[in-house]
Amino acid sequence: MRFASLGSGSQGNALIVEVRSTRVLLDCGFSLADTTRRLARLGIRPEQLRAIVVTHEHDDHIGGVARFARKHAIPTWMTAGTYRGLEKLFEPDIDLHLIEGYAAFSVGDIAVQPYPVPHDAREPAQFVFSDGARRLGVLTDVGYATAHIQRCLSGCDALVMECNHDPALLACSDYPEPLKQRISSRFGHLDNSQAADLLAALDGSRLQHVLAAHLSEANNRPGLAQEALARALGCTQDWIGIAEQNGGAAWRQIA
Repeated sequence: MRFASLGSGSQGNALIVEVRSTRVLLDCGFSLADTTRRLARLGIRPEQLRAIVVTHEHDDHIGGVARFARKHAIPTWMTAGTYRGLEKLFEPDIDLHLIEGYAAFSVGDIAVQPYPVPHDAREPAQFVFSDGARRLGVLTDVGYATAHIQRCLSGCDALVMECNHDPALLACSDYPEPLKQRISSRFGHLDNSQAADLLAALDGSRLQHVLAAHLSEANNRPGLAQEALARALGCTQDWIGIAEQNGGAAWRQIA
């Protein structure tokens, strides 16, 4: 089992998970051409994808999904709430599967467990991917860590975790005040210290990889995110990976 980021941040997000010959794309916030280029950088062709799984309807996550799924005939999964209001984008020629009640499902060799998160979207989901023995937990676009989130992510072998902003940088940024309040609200985004607190509360005994994701280019710095997560784990900063907006993150193998 392995995973890689095509890119992560407010300008677009996508993550690929691979188990044997099954490859699933989580979100697609990039254009057709850009997504294809980013996949090629990882040695993947669009026709090798078995599914696209969507977290929520914000454009940096879903902006390229319909066009990419339609062009390459890729089945797509999302919650009913995410689909609501987007019917015209996905009908009638996309193989669409609605996730009801955050029920688990499988795509080829990959088991997918959705779970609910507090975020300002209709029915947002985050996901744990598994090959039956190893688990990759993904958590981005979440305002605060619930007890259920902690249960879902405990014991994972790898984690992709939102470290959206540093509170001090956000407070002194030139963002409008309502936007600052939205970002830092309980339905906004995790800051570095919140992500670190969650990470420290998890069972991390199996962890092989931690990737900080969805960093704000204006209100965060990679070093600050790495410092916070490393402090939570008691590891060196360079052990914490960063999913960059432009460069993404290279393949990481889960042994």
